[in-house]
Amino acid sequence: MSRKNDRIENLIEIIKNNNVGSQDELLKLLAARGIFVTQATLSRDLKMLKTTKVPLEHGEYAYMLPDATTARIKSKTSHVVDYARHLGKGFLSLEFSGNIGVMLTRNGYASGIAYDIDMLNSREIMGTIAGANTVFIVLREGVSHEQARKALSHILPV
Repeated sequence: MSRKNDRIENLIEIIKNNNVGSQDELLKLLAARGIFVTQATLSRDLKMLKTTKVPLEHGEYAYMLPDATTARIKSKTSHVVDYARHLGKGFLSLEFSGNIGVMLTRNGYASGIAYDIDMLNSREIMGTIAGANTVFIVLREGVSHEQARKALSHILPV
């Protein structure tokens, strides 16, 4: 196995099994496994894996892999309830005007929530744009606000 593949496999395993919130922390965990890389290489690896940082309780953040997020949303286990309840703590409000929804979140939650809305692959929602505490949600033509709320209710208390 190549060094890169070994590094990527270890990185995936670390992210899946730990709440790691910084690249420095990831570098230390990789080094503990005998894998030494620069921060720039790690940053490229994280981008390639399409990781995101999601907020945890107590104001901390952790890296998450897209497949893990999707599995938590689509699965019907208690983990989904816990995950949705956690995201719900960041959700503040949702209003619609035409085919645009404006969701307000606690600071730092918007990108994680927008990502999870996109991962729903809902036929009602065309896409999202996130800031630090605001998510713009574009609805498909003909979708009612109630239909959109129902689609979002899978992950948020709307």
